[in-house]
Amino acid sequence: MLSFFTDPYPDELLYSVFARYHFYSGNIDLKDTLTELFGKNSVIPSFEIGSHLSFLCNALGGSYSPDRMIQEHTIFPFYAPFLPSNRKEELLEDIASSDGKGIYTKLGIVAGSICKKDTIYYCSACAREEIERLGESYIHREHQLQGVLMCPHHERFLKEYPVRRYENSRVEYTRLDGPLLDLSDSYIYERQYQEKYQEQLLQISKAAYYLLSNDLNHISKADVLLRYKNLLYEKDLATNRLRVKQDELHEKVVGYYGPELLEILESGIEKNDEYNWLRVVTRGVSRTVHPLRHILLILFLTEDMDTFFRGIRKAYNPFGEGPWPCLNKASDHYRQDVVTQLTVTTDSKTREPVGTFACECGYIYSRKGPDKSENDKYRKGRVKVFGLVWEDKLKTLLSEHSHSYHEMARQLAAI
Repeated sequence: MLSFFTDPYPDELLYSVFARYHFYSGNIDLKDTLTELFGKNSVIPSFEIGSHLSFLCNALGGSYSPDRMIQEHTIFPFYAPFLPSNRKEELLEDIASSDGKGIYTKLGIVAGSICKKDTIYYCSACAREEIERLGESYIHREHQLQGVLMCPHHERFLKEYPVRRYENSRVEYTRLDGPLLDLSDSYIYERQYQEKYQEQLLQISKAAYYLLSNDLNHISKADVLLRYKNLLYEKDLATNRLRVKQDELHEKVVGYYGPELLEILESGIEKNDEYNWLRVVTRGVSRTVHPLRHILLILFLTEDMDTFFRGIRKAYNPFGEGPWPCLNKASDHYRQDVVTQLTVTTDSKTREPVGTFACECGYIYSRKGPDKSENDKYRKGRVKVFGLVWEDKLKTLLSEHSHSYHEMARQLAAI
């Protein structure tokens, strides 16, 4: 049982927590710290994720759980919604109980990494505020994400800590040391593009932070893929059978971001490459795609992460959300939204969606879609079944012998 522990700060990387623990514990030998935290001195500190968390949580008397530590203090949530469900479960178990071997490969960090960071990044505004409030600064996990160049909180570019973590021994912790931090507001643009694309890079950093700060573990790669296809269908970039129009999508995405920014983010799209990331991310293949590239597609489709994930299991309907109006003029609910039964098929010639609407009064009508305005829902192509209510009204009008055929047709909306 640990009698002392450095409780994590908000969004602090576990690596930073352990580095602070080692500093404040007074241990001279790092192996003593590793033994206290993980039960063995052979553990190699993992920067982005962690390992042996079950032992640590038990040593802390149950005040923390492995799931909570993983969700709130590792970069795992950055990858979680884009992983297959079975792999996600394996990873959570590995992080909690194993030595962490193979975790990075399963996440895709090794094979599919882009915009790699080989040092620690920090925000001067965050660091300055923390030193004033806490007496020290710490390593934020959102600042270490690949592809994130700006702080989502203070909307400024990140700075590199002068001590590279790889310059230390693999069994050593690097802690943010106040005197080594540049707390000024000035920033030297090492890369010409940074200021030019500031708005887009900030949007990406906020999108990445959204992934970290929301529990999306219930969402899987399959859910995300279906959401992509429904949104692409809504934008006429997929067929009624949800087959993606890859050439048109390529043109739209490259036009939205521009080739230069995509190359800067190491996410250029070779149109003729059958396995370019845009094709892979919109197909049900086993390959995983880096979260940064998912962010690029999500922002192209919705411009908002919350909009995308709130509708994750909502299929696009070319006729809008029901209920829909009954267009039986003979009924007492004419043009009221009472129809709940809709069948969508595809026109064999035009490949456009065709909706067939069936009301409980027996009236069934159809029309081609998709609906493009509110008034479209009151449009009908043809009546398939008139139903008893409509037929009874016709019989009543006929029995009155006072209406012309044209007048009866007008009253029944048969013309």
